[in-house]
Amino acid sequence: MSTLLKPKPLRPGATLAIVSPASAAKPELVAQGTAALEALGYRCRVFPHALDRGPLYYAGSIGDRVADLQAAFADPQIDGIICTRGGWGSAELLPFLDAEIIRANPKPFIGYSDHTSLHIWLQQVTRMVTFYGPMVAADFSHPDPHDRASWRHALDGSAIWSLGPEQGLRVLRPGNAEGTFTGGCLSIFAEALGTPYAPVMKDAILFLEDIGTKPYQWDRMLLHLRYAGILNQARGIVFGDMRQCCAPEESALLEAAILHALRDFKGPIAIGLKSGHVANENVTVPLGIRARLDLDSPEPSLEFLEAAVV
Repeated sequence: MSTLLKPKPLRPGATLAIVSPASAAKPELVAQGTAALEALGYRCRVFPHALDRGPLYYAGSIGDRVADLQAAFADPQIDGIICTRGGWGSAELLPFLDAEIIRANPKPFIGYSDHTSLHIWLQQVTRMVTFYGPMVAADFSHPDPHDRASWRHALDGSAIWSLGPEQGLRVLRPGNAEGTFTGGCLSIFAEALGTPYAPVMKDAILFLEDIGTKPYQWDRMLLHLRYAGILNQARGIVFGDMRQCCAPEESALLEAAILHALRDFKGPIAIGLKSGHVANENVTVPLGIRARLDLDSPEPSLEFLEAAVV
């Protein structure tokens, strides 16, 4: 498929399906996050297996998690889908998803971390734009859970909007680039390489973030991406907020490790975008649309060049 599939806008009054495609969530945090979303004007429906616990650390069996996700896409009364938390497990679902159901019912899909697997699959198999953004238990259950401006711009249908220093963006290497914005959690992104579900990119602005990942691990996984040919297809790279990966005293080492791993990469590099694993004010970014990275201007910017929803 070559046509980009964009879901409808998600505005207050819309009904959100709450699902758990990966690890089990704490019911009290889901309840708190649901209440916060309802306070923003959304209707919420917790799907049947969203609060399941087990087997192991999963939120239900593979079949149950697939059933919830596909039912959320198929239900005409559901306007958008938001995950409770990440953890581990989304990749287990990929062989069992029905692309035709999703293509026939495109909806905003919101999540991050482990759900990088689902973002990659949805973009490559269905060509649907997805949203790397705050989750119910992981974010909306806490104070200041999301960056309101990016949530609104991404999901309401703003045609051109940008992120900059206010959202943490700063220059690691200057330059300019334009491409399709894609990526996610580095460890999940890298683990997909060599599988049928590996990311395939062309002329990309690549976004990478993670949690608990030390400087040498960033160096190692970026080398993996380089050897796999992923970096050859990137025109620019945006890294996330690294405060969930290392202590402040290690930040210089982390940045040096990144620049070492990317010494042969010619494009611009930004760092610090507060999206994904952050303490608060999680920035929502659309995956699959065109963007421009400008790191030569007085203030660095990541500009989205088209609406993510229609």
